[in-house]
Amino acid sequence: MKKNLSNLIQHENNWITEMGASFPGERVVFRGKDVFQELSKFSWMQVLLFGITGREFSEDQARLFEGIWVISASYPDPRIWNNRVAALAGTVRSTGSLAISASLAVSEATNYGQRPLIKAIDFLIDTCKRIKAGEGLENIVLTELKSKRMLAGYGRPIVNKDERIEPLLELSQKLGYKDGEHALLALEIEQMLEKYNYPYKLNAAGMAAALAADQGLAPNEFYHLMSLCFTAGFHPCYIDTQSSSEGVFFPLRCEFVSYSGENAREWGK
Repeated sequence: MKKNLSNLIQHENNWITEMGASFPGERVVFRGKDVFQELSKFSWMQVLLFGITGREFSEDQARLFEGIWVISASYPDPRIWNNRVAALAGTVRSTGSLAISASLAVSEATNYGQRPLIKAIDFLIDTCKRIKAGEGLENIVLTELKSKRMLAGYGRPIVNKDERIEPLLELSQKLGYKDGEHALLALEIEQMLEKYNYPYKLNAAGMAAALAADQGLAPNEFYHLMSLCFTAGFHPCYIDTQSSSEGVFFPLRCEFVSYSGENAREWGK
């Protein structure tokens, strides 16, 4: 108890950090760099990466991650699960900030969104290490499939082929990142799955994870980076329904609802 109290007293009105601080009327320090003097030349993506990792990334690396967001995540389709939240917020006239916040919250889904991304980069980094330690790729992959009946970064629920892979490969080739060890490994695993007639193709989460691992991102860093990747699709969905008649986004007739509860009642009786 005394130890905990001492720790609380130490932090009373005193936050110990290396992340930075704002000095109103003077300067802003961001992970040891002066925002106005040193970070003003950075792109927003470079600042985001620096804030997450504490490392500086080149313009090409930032362009790679921006491309991953554009190609694989931010679509203005309100039928997509997290976009639908933004659209619903617009149709009931909630605020834009609440719409985006709620959409971000549901992006951390188990089968879609951020969690599969983390599983994919974990699997690829671990597999790469195990191969270097002498294990065979086929044994690793087949054991994973046997134990989990799925492979993180492979397969897709709606259609098997992922149309985002080709443009991601084109972008990575243009920037000189196509032949990283994790990217090559991801493609090799897909070929091995085809060999054994597994119906799993490399998906965008797997490709994005491979490219991120090749740029030195750890799984937790990749998680933080990708937490905002859907946002460019949220805003159009919100603006679209907010600009339309109130309450008309995908209405559902009562007779289309299978209901087996109480009959219609008069309230207050």
